[in-house]
Amino acid sequence: MATSKISRKTILIADDEPDVLNLLALNLRKEGFDVLKAEDGARALEIARAETPDLVVLDLMMPGMSGLEVTKQLKQSPATRGIPILMLTARAEEVDRIVGLELGADDYVTKPFSPREIVLRVQAVLRRAVVVDAAKEDVLEVGSIQIDRAKHEVRIGGVACDFTATEFKLLSVLMERRGRLQSRDVLLNDVWGYESAIDTRTVDTHVRRLREKLGEAADLIETVRGFGYRMVAPEE
Repeated sequence: MATSKISRKTILIADDEPDVLNLLALNLRKEGFDVLKAEDGARALEIARAETPDLVVLDLMMPGMSGLEVTKQLKQSPATRGIPILMLTARAEEVDRIVGLELGADDYVTKPFSPREIVLRVQAVLRRAVVVDAAKEDVLEVGSIQIDRAKHEVRIGGVACDFTATEFKLLSVLMERRGRLQSRDVLLNDVWGYESAIDTRTVDTHVRRLREKLGEAADLIETVRGFGYRMVAPEE
């Protein structure tokens, strides 16, 4: 059963395989989601722009416009850049997944997969997009980085910057736990909601993307080789 937080959310599924498209649509509808479908990248982009779904499940390898190009165009537009993206890929190589994550996608699943796994991943990504618990401190500051969690806003040196839901959650966790070393497994659990360790390179890719957006403040995220990351204050 779907929880109240995710009920009636609209999910756009884009995949050129009708069987996959219909199977995912069936399972997501069973969980209380409204579903939109597209069989190619151009149609997916058209629907996303017109309907602004709550999340896009996007196959990277589609004829014509690829999922990577759809991701790039969605993230370039102010109207659609905030839509979370869950990528589907059948390729054994990791290059497409890494490029997709660097373009701003929130998560990925490699084919073959179970429909239940997709449902759980969709739920996890949507949970990360929910405003952080109001009981926690609304505004966090480390050096030139400021997060207003109530407004879901990040400022670097006073300038507002765009972050995906996953990037926002990852930055919030690191800032909230400033000075405390966070392992990749802990970050996977607390940011992505995965109880068992999956490909921890997901964390590394998102941290790299985070540093690119932080610019001169990137050095505030310290890498501890073989373990994970921590946020440090400028004087530390």
